[in-house]
Order: sequence, then C-alpha cells, then structure tokens
Amino acid sequence: MRYILIFGIFFLFSGCYSFRSASIDPSIQTYFIHSFENNAVDALPGLEQRLTGDLQDKIRLNSRLQYNEQDPDIEFKGTLAGYQITAEAPSTGERVAINRLTITLAIEYIDNVTDAEPWRRNFSFFFDYPSGTDFSSVEEEAISTISDQLMEDIFNAAFSNW
Repeated sequence: MRYILIFGIFFLFSGCYSFRSASIDPSIQTYFIHSFENNAVDALPGLEQRLTGDLQDKIRLNSRLQYNEQDPDIEFKGTLAGYQITAEAPSTGERVAINRLTITLAIEYIDNVTDAEPWRRNFSFFFDYPSGTDFSSVEEEAISTISDQLMEDIFNAAFSNW
C-alpha cells in the first residue's frame, strides 16, 4: 500500500517539474543556427562546423523546437573566438605539470517573435591535461568535454530562467 501511495504522489507531481529546465515561450516554435565563423588563430580546421552542429544537436534533443532556415523564430550566430593551449601549473624546476586547452565562443541570440532583448555573450570552457601527454592523444576528449559544457551553458542562457 505504501508503494502505491508513493507512486501516486510521484505521478501526481511529475507534470509540475521539468527535468530539462527549459523555459521556452510557447509562441517560439522554430530555430536556426548560422554556421559559426572561425576567428581563432590556432583552431583546428573545421572545429567551427563541429561546434555549430553540436549546438544544433543540443537544441534538437533538449527542446521541442524545430529547425527551420526560413523565417525562424529564434536565431543563433556564433564565432569561434578563442582556441589556445596554455601552461597552467608549475612543477619543480622550470617544468610545467598541466597544460590547458581553452575554447571561447562568442554567441548572439536573436528572438524574432517575442519582445525578448537580443543578447551577445562569450562562453568559454577549458580542459586540463598533463604536460607530458601529447595533445593529439587527448584532443578528441578535450574538444568533446569542452563542447558539451559550452552547449549546456549556451542552452541555459537561451532557454532557462536561472
């Protein structure tokens, strides 16, 4: 009996809270993401295309919005503004213990339907790896980790009331 009561309470309140935390105006139905530009000096070729696709996937998988190139309700424009590897943690002597890859995206959000103010914001995240490690061996993991966090941050800035 107790389990039925607990299940009933859970079922009753399951419609009151969204675990995705997206708060999208009902009048917004479509989105478009312009291909990101690459203004980062040392960025890998094609990285801006991958990041554009990652944002498209994030919105497609985590919202009800439909992708539409013609007259979209909201638009995203982006620039790969930074891609740098820096030495972060000193070690004994003149050695470095940790290197850091940092990727920065400059994003513009445009709402063509509601009176919401458009915004421009930089989003940045990093990945640390041991300095003795060849970057090419951690490159995919680093870019994937950074991209996941950047897309989460952009999605939350656009669709969450946090």
